[in-house]
Amino acid sequence: MKIISGGQTGADQAALDAAIALKISYGGWLPKGRKTENGPLAPRYALRELKSARYRDRTEKNILTADGTLIFSFGPLTGGSALTEALAIRHDRPFLHIDFELVDRLQAAVLVETWLQAMQVATVNVAGPRASSEPRIYETVYALLTGIRWPQANDASGAL
Repeated sequence: MKIISGGQTGADQAALDAAIALKISYGGWLPKGRKTENGPLAPRYALRELKSARYRDRTEKNILTADGTLIFSFGPLTGGSALTEALAIRHDRPFLHIDFELVDRLQAAVLVETWLQAMQVATVNVAGPRASSEPRIYETVYALLTGIRWPQANDASGAL
């Protein structure tokens, strides 16, 4: 199992921190300059830098790298999260959108666990709003990801 993200504040960094806490392989692609809304992503996160500084390029690369994408939100998708869904559809890549205004954390956990197993996802891309646009997203995504049963969570052989 491997978790990837684009390193942005909010959902992306929650996924990386959850992977680190769970000792699950992690990675992903991020824009040139390790760009996030708060400046360069800390070097402690082992992500790969693209030649492009465009967030869209990072988003697309992570969708194509993963077996499936989890998109988290509070309410309808907007901005980069809506782009993530559109690119997943365009590239015919599996995705699951969890709207925490429609499902509670327990229901979300069941949906995510079921989807990961049904889709046989070995590398999952995690996306959602940045912290400045949704202050609740980091804590909610981190709690969800650290609270679910991960397929092959103890198998680090899938690391790239």
